[in-house]
Amino acid sequence: MSTMKDIVNATKIFKKYKCPFELMHCHSAYPMPTEEANLSMISVLKKKFKCNVGYSGHEISATNVSIPAVMMGASSIERHITLNRTWYGHDQAASLEPQGIHRLVRDVRVLEKIRGNGKKKIWPAEIPNQKKLRQIFC
Repeated sequence: MSTMKDIVNATKIFKKYKCPFELMHCHSAYPMPTEEANLSMISVLKKKFKCNVGYSGHEISATNVSIPAVMMGASSIERHITLNRTWYGHDQAASLEPQGIHRLVRDVRVLEKIRGNGKKKIWPAEIPNQKKLRQIFC
């Protein structure tokens, strides 16, 4: 719901008073249409404001947008929690029930492992195939 000008003004206040902060990329519809997630804003905000940027999710799925947000550099994930998504309320359908939160946390933990550190290396499990697959066949 914020314009870029709003974000600039808010971050100026935080920086002026040396207050640590993290921005949250968010679409404020409940539920959010998945195609309107605009996750590219995470890297735009990180580059422009030189700070951590999280993702505040209001989509129906537990992982379809939140996991890619982490992959695209989100430093945190915020989701609403409910005991029953069918209950009355403007954000119930976009909230996660306990099993959805467990699934999201599990998948983020897996992502942390598979994302790696960006350094190329040969893993011990690759060594036996290294010699065999480097042969030239005529």
